[in-house]
Amino acid sequence: MSEYASKDAAAALARARELGSTVRNGSKWSVRYQVAYGCAAAVSMLAIGLLSHPYNVAFGIGFWILALTGLSVYAARQPVARRGFTRWNNGLIMAWALLFFAVLFPGITWFRGVEAWWVPGAMLVALPGLIGGYLEARR
Repeated sequence: MSEYASKDAAAALARARELGSTVRNGSKWSVRYQVAYGCAAAVSMLAIGLLSHPYNVAFGIGFWILALTGLSVYAARQPVARRGFTRWNNGLIMAWALLFFAVLFPGITWFRGVEAWWVPGAMLVALPGLIGGYLEARR
């Protein structure tokens, strides 16, 4: 191997390490994103379940739309995301949706205003975001 080839290879390896470090440091935002998603889901669920009608739907859905808008703008402004984050985030959203509807439909049918249903339900709905944030932080 010539002297120039080894210098080029060393420079390429140094650049790869630098880019890897940039992606690792630049994608820490996703932890905050996922935790905020989980917390917003819990607040929205509590509002829907525990506030009186029509304030429950207005505040719960209004807060959820506001939170998702803010989180979407926050995510779009980030310079990098780790490889596979989109698939991971889609899994988070699917898990949230399944839990949300599993808590919502029985809640509005049989447990209107029952704190014993809505508080644990809100914690359950928050879990995908909170667990996702925890696992993302460990990467």
